[in-house]
Amino acid sequence: MVEVTILMPCLNEALTLASCIRKARAFLSQTGTDGEVLIADNGSTDGSQALASAEGARVIQVGQRGYGAALWAGIESARGRYVIMGDSDDSYDFSQLQGFVDALRHGHQLVMGNRFAGGIKPGAMPALHRYLGNPVLSFVGRLFFRSPVRDFHCGLRGFDRQAMLALELQSTGMEFASEMVVKATLGGLRIAEVPTTLSPDGRDRPPHLRSWRDGWRHLRFLLVHAPAWLFMAPGLALLLLGIGLAVPLARGPLPLGRFTLDIHTLLYAVVMACVGLQMLLFAGASSSHAVQIGVLPRMPKGLAWARTVSLEAALLTGLAIFLLGAVLAGVTLWMWSGADFRAIDPGRLMRVAIPAAGLMMAGILVATSAFMMEYLRLAPRTAAGEAPLPS
Repeated sequence: MVEVTILMPCLNEALTLASCIRKARAFLSQTGTDGEVLIADNGSTDGSQALASAEGARVIQVGQRGYGAALWAGIESARGRYVIMGDSDDSYDFSQLQGFVDALRHGHQLVMGNRFAGGIKPGAMPALHRYLGNPVLSFVGRLFFRSPVRDFHCGLRGFDRQAMLALELQSTGMEFASEMVVKATLGGLRIAEVPTTLSPDGRDRPPHLRSWRDGWRHLRFLLVHAPAWLFMAPGLALLLLGIGLAVPLARGPLPLGRFTLDIHTLLYAVVMACVGLQMLLFAGASSSHAVQIGVLPRMPKGLAWARTVSLEAALLTGLAIFLLGAVLAGVTLWMWSGADFRAIDPGRLMRVAIPAAGLMMAGILVATSAFMMEYLRLAPRTAAGEAPLPS
C-alpha cells in the first residue's frame, strides 16, 4: 500500500487533465511521498483516458454517471492509506498539497480545503456561488450538524481512506461533497481545514455544475439528514404558538390594542397546534428510522422519546387526548340541546367546538403515529447468523 492517492474525477477534461497530473506527480516526487495519481473516468469521449495513462496516472472506468459515483469508485480503488481528491479542471494546484498530507499524518481523518481562507482569484467562482450558494449552504451545514467546516463545497480535500469507507457514502451526484462532511461530522471523525487557493478553471466549456439544481440537491441532503431542524424545531414552535393562542381565545375574545382576536383566530390556532404536533411526530418517526437504517448514528437531542415510548403508552396518551375532545364535543351537544336544537350563537358554540375538534384530531394523530413508529421498528428478516437491525 502506498501512503497517498491523489484522486481526480474526470469527464472530458482533456484540456486540463495532463497539467493536473503533472503537478500531482511533481508534488509526490519533490516531497518524497510514496503515492499514486488515480483518475476515475466517468465516460470521457475526448481521449482523457489515454492522456492520463501517458502522463503516468492509473485510470479506472466508472460506468455509473455522477460526481459522487466517480469519486466513490476511486476511493474504493485507491491504494493509498490517505486519499487527496480534487477536480481535474486545473482550478486547484496539486503541487501544493503538503498542508493536507501534514494534517493527515497528524491524525486528522478529514482535511478540508478552505477557499475563503486561501483566496479566490478573479473569475474563479461565480458571484452567485461566492456570496450566496457556498456561504449559505456552509452556514446551514454548520448550524444543523455543528460541523467545524467553513467551506462545505471545496473540491480539494483529503481523508483517511478506511475512515471514509466506513461512512458508506451513498450520494452519486454533486451532493456527495455535503454527504462526506455531514457523515464525517456525525461519525466523530477528526476534521481540519487547510487554506486553499481557487483559480479559474482551464476548460473551454461550461462546468458540469448546475447552480440551482445542484444547490437544491445539497440543501435537500442537509434537510433530510437533519430531522430535528426540518420537523422538530418548526413543529415545536407551531405547537406552542397554537396552544398559546388557543387557550385564552377559548375563554373569550382577546383584545390586542386596536385589534381583537376571536373565534376565527381560534380556528387557525388549533390547526396550527395540530400541524405542529404532526411535525413533532414526523421528527420522531423519521429520526428513529434514520438511526435504524444507519443514516444517522444516533437520535437527535430532544427526540429520544421516539425510540423509548411504547406503543401502548402512546395509544393510551392518544386515547386520553381524544376522550378529552369528545367530552368537549358532548358539551357542545348539551349547549345545542339547551337551545332546543335550533340556531345558537356561534361565538359561544364554536369556542368549545373548535378545541373539541382539535383535541380529537390530536388524539388520532398520536395513535396513528404510534402504529407508524411500530412499523418502522420492525426489523427485516435476516439470513441465519446475522443480527437483526436494532429496534
